[in-house]
Amino acid sequence: MDGIRHPFETPPPEGQATEVAPGILWLRLPLPMALDHVNVFALDDGHGWTIVDTGMDTRRSRAAWQAALDGPLAGKPVNRVIVTHYHPDHIGLAGWFQAQGAELLTTRTSWITARMLVLDRQDAHPPQALDFYRRAGVLGDALAAKSVETPFNFADVVSPLPLGFTRLSEGDTLTAGGRRWLVRIGHGHAPDHATLWSMDDHLILGGDQLLPGISANLAVYPTEPAADPVTEWMDSARAFQPFAREDHLVLPGHKLPFTGLPLRLEQMIDNHIGALDRLVVHLATPRTAIDCFAPLFKRDIGPTEFGFALVESVAHLNCLLRQGRVQRSLSDDGAWLWRAED
Repeated sequence: MDGIRHPFETPPPEGQATEVAPGILWLRLPLPMALDHVNVFALDDGHGWTIVDTGMDTRRSRAAWQAALDGPLAGKPVNRVIVTHYHPDHIGLAGWFQAQGAELLTTRTSWITARMLVLDRQDAHPPQALDFYRRAGVLGDALAAKSVETPFNFADVVSPLPLGFTRLSEGDTLTAGGRRWLVRIGHGHAPDHATLWSMDDHLILGGDQLLPGISANLAVYPTEPAADPVTEWMDSARAFQPFAREDHLVLPGHKLPFTGLPLRLEQMIDNHIGALDRLVVHLATPRTAIDCFAPLFKRDIGPTEFGFALVESVAHLNCLLRQGRVQRSLSDDGAWLWRAED
C-alpha cells in the first residue's frame, strides 16, 4: 500500500490561489486559533464560481476573499456556496455570499444547526452547560470562573444566514467545475458532513471528514451530552473504505491535499481504537474526564486547548460506556467518575 503523499507542498498565499486540477482553485483563509487556516476551493462554472466552504466571518477573511475575487477568480461572481458542515470556519461567510446573490447548498442538519446557533446569542453559560462542565470534572474555582465568563457565540464569527437553502443528501449528484459530483455523508466530527466525490476523475472534496496528518476534533457538547461521535466517526471511515482509491486526490478542509486515502482511512480508525484502549488502562483508577487527557493526547494540554480536549475526552468516555468497557458514578461534588469494568 502506498503512503500518504502531498502533490502540492506549498499552500497558496492569502488572497491568492493554486490550481489543483483543471477548473479547481485552492485558496487558504486565516483562522484566529492554533489551527490557523482553513482550505476553501473555487470550482469554475464558466459564467461564475461554485465555492466549497467559506472561512470565518472576520475582516481579514473578507479582505482575503475580496483579493481573490478581484484576482485569481477574475471578477466572476460566486453563484453557489457548498458548505460541507456547520462549523464556523466552514459556514462563517456563507450568509455574506448569499447576501450577494449566491445559492447555499448544504445538508439539512448543517443548515438548521447553524441557523439556530446564529440566533442563539448567550451572555452567560446556561445552567445545563455549567452542569456539563461539572460532570466532566471542572470544579471549584474553575467552575466559578466558567459561571461568570462570556461564552463563545457562534454569531461572533458567522454571518447572519437568511432563510432558504438547497439540501444535500447521501447519494445526490451535482455538477460544478466541469465535473459531476456524488455526495457521500459522514458523521462524527459534525453530523451530516457532506463530502463530494468526482464521478469523472480522481478528486474528492473532503472537508474535515478526510484530513491528513491530524485528527478532526470529535466532540460532545452540553446540547447532546450522551452523544457518541467516536463510533460515528469510525463507522463513517469504514463506510468510505470500499470507495477509496490510491490515486484519489483529496482536497481537505485543513493541511495539504493528499493521496493515499485507503491508508488514511485505516489510520483514522486505528487512531481512535488505540486511544480507547489506552483510556481503559488509565481507568483502572476512577477518574474524571479532565483526568483523561494524558492517555488520549499523549502531550501536555494548555489553556487554549483545554476546551477541545475536554469535549473530546467526554466523547471517548461515552464511546467506552456504549461498548460496555467502563462504568461511571457521581462523586460527592457532582463529577462523573469513570472506571474500567472489572
